[in-house]
Amino acid sequence: MPSSQVNQSQVNQDDINKAVWNACDTFRGVISADTYKDFILTMLFLKYISDLYRDEYNQLVAEHGDHPELITAMMGTQRFVLPEGASFWDLYEQRHQPGNGQRIDQALHAIEEANGAKLTNVFQDISFNTDKLGQEKQKNELLRHLLEDFGKDILNLSAERVGSLDVIGNAYEYLIKYFAAEGGASAGEFYTPPEVSDLLATLLAPVKGDSICDPACGSGSLLMKCGAKIRSNSGTKEYALFGQEAIGSTWALAKMNMFLHGEDNHRIEWGDTIRNPLLLDTDGKRLLHFDVVTANPPFSLKKWGYDDAADDPYNRFHRGVPPKTKGDYAFISHMIETMKPDTGRMGVVVPHGVLFRGSSEGKIRQQLIEENLLDTVIGLPEKLFFGTGIPAAILIFKKNKADDKVLFIDASNEYKSGKNQNQLTAENIAKIVETYQARASVDKYAYLATLEEIKENNFNLNIPRYVDTFEEEEEIDLEAVRTERLALKAELAALEAEMDGYLKELGYGA
Repeated sequence: MPSSQVNQSQVNQDDINKAVWNACDTFRGVISADTYKDFILTMLFLKYISDLYRDEYNQLVAEHGDHPELITAMMGTQRFVLPEGASFWDLYEQRHQPGNGQRIDQALHAIEEANGAKLTNVFQDISFNTDKLGQEKQKNELLRHLLEDFGKDILNLSAERVGSLDVIGNAYEYLIKYFAAEGGASAGEFYTPPEVSDLLATLLAPVKGDSICDPACGSGSLLMKCGAKIRSNSGTKEYALFGQEAIGSTWALAKMNMFLHGEDNHRIEWGDTIRNPLLLDTDGKRLLHFDVVTANPPFSLKKWGYDDAADDPYNRFHRGVPPKTKGDYAFISHMIETMKPDTGRMGVVVPHGVLFRGSSEGKIRQQLIEENLLDTVIGLPEKLFFGTGIPAAILIFKKNKADDKVLFIDASNEYKSGKNQNQLTAENIAKIVETYQARASVDKYAYLATLEEIKENNFNLNIPRYVDTFEEEEEIDLEAVRTERLALKAELAALEAEMDGYLKELGYGA
C-alpha cells in the first residue's frame, strides 16, 4: 500500500468540483456524456475509498508497524475492504501498461467480492473494458488519462485534506447534476433538481427516528436531502433511508452516492417498484410502512405493469387500476399504501394531467379525496425538471390530517428564469413553505378549499379552478391618451419644420 506524498493542505468545494469537471475532458468529443458519466462517477468512488483505505493503512503502520499480521487483520474490518492490487493506486501505477480496461474491471469485481452485501452488484453494469471507448490502443490511452486526472494532487481525497464527507458527496452531486443537464429526455430518470428536493424535504419535515422511503429513488438525492434535514435540525443520524430503483446503472449511482455522503444506514433495492416491490417485511408478504414517502417518479409511464395490476398480491390498486398507458396513479397508489397509519406523510411530483384526467384516474382521485388523504396541491413553474419543459405539481398526502380541507398553492409564476432551465429561488421556496404551514388562503396565490367545493368541481383539482390569478388590466384614461397624442403631433410638426429649414440651407428646398 503506497504512502501519500501529496500536499495535505485543505481543499474547498470549488477546487474539487473543478478537478472532477476537468476529468470529463478525457471523454468529451469521443463519447456522449450519457455514456461516460458511469466511468467518471465510478472512478470518483474508487478514488475516494482508495484514499480512505490508504489513510487507515498508514495510520495503522504508524501505530503497529512491527505487527504486520495485526495490521492486516484490522484492515479487514474497515468501512471498505480493498483486496491486494484492487485500489486506485494499484491501477494508477500500471497505467502505462496495456490492458487498463480489463485491470479496472477486475479490480471493481474484486472490491464487490470483498465487501459482501455492502457493494454486491454495484459495478455489474459498468465496464471500462468496452468497445464504446474505441479500439484497444485508444481505449488504453483514454483510461490512462482518466487515471492520471484522478491521480492529481488536487484530487487527493484523504480525510485529512478533504475534512468531511460533504465535499466528496457534493462533488458527486455536482457531476450528477451536470450529466442530468446534458442527458436530454433520459435525465429525469435519475435526478431531481436540488431546489425541488429541498422543497419536498422541507414540506415533509422528517424528524429524528423517521423511516424515509423513495420508491423511484434515481441517484438518491431526494432521500439524502431528507436525511440532511434531520441532521441539521437534530444533530443526529437516527433515521433510516429506503429506496428502490428499476434501472441497474442508476441504482448503482444511488448506492455510491449514499456511501460518498456517509449515509451507510440505507437499504436501496434494485427492481421495478410496481411490478416487483422489494421493500417488504421479513416474511416477504407485506409492504414495509414508512413515516415519510417521497418520489419524483417517471411522468405518465406507458409500460408500468397494467396487465398484472388487477391481481396485485399487495392490494395496492383497490381504489382502481390506472390506465394502461399512464402509470402516474400506479406510483401514487403504491406510495399511499406504504405510509404508516399515524405518522405517514407523502410528497410526490406529478404532471398536471394527474389533477384533472377522468376515467379510472378520476375515480382513484375521487376516493383519495373522499378518504381525506389529500392535504395540499402545489403548482410549480415550467422547465424546472431535466428532460422535460412541462410544468409539474407536488401533491402532499397525510394519513392523519388535522382538517378536512385541501390547500391549493399556485407557485407557477415565481421562479428564476434560465436559458434552458428555470430554478426555484430560496425566496420562492420560503414563500411556498410559509403558505403551506399557515394553511390559509392568499389572494392570487393560495386557496384553502373545502371537500364540498372540490365535490362541486367533480373532484377536478386543476389549480385555476381554485386560485384566481387573473390580473385586471388597468383602465385606460382616454382623455389623457388624447392629450398625449396631440402633444406628440405638435412635437413632430415642430421637428418636421426644423428639418425643412436645414434642407433649404443645404440647397435641397423647393
